[in-house]
Amino acid sequence: MKKQNYISITTFSEHHKVSDSFIFSLIDLQLIEIEEINAVKYIPESQLFALEKLVNLHNDLAINSEGIDVIQHLLQRIQRMKQEISLLKRRLELYES
Repeated sequence: MKKQNYISITTFSEHHKVSDSFIFSLIDLQLIEIEEINAVKYIPESQLFALEKLVNLHNDLAINSEGIDVIQHLLQRIQRMKQEISLLKRRLELYES
């Protein structure tokens, strides 16, 4: 079993200069997941990269959590479309050759 590392929401918020409420709004929108250990809420190490990306959008572009949710949804949709295009190109190559 792989050992999971955590960082508390408070520590993350202080380090990245964002409010705890912003982090909790991302959690409410299911953009990140947290773990609760002994009544303290922690961010798993596996979520840090995604959370830092979201915080950068918030800080650099002044986008609120709802806007970030829309952006994430659109990026996921683009990724699915890219995968579908790749699949269709491979299928087309079969018929062209």
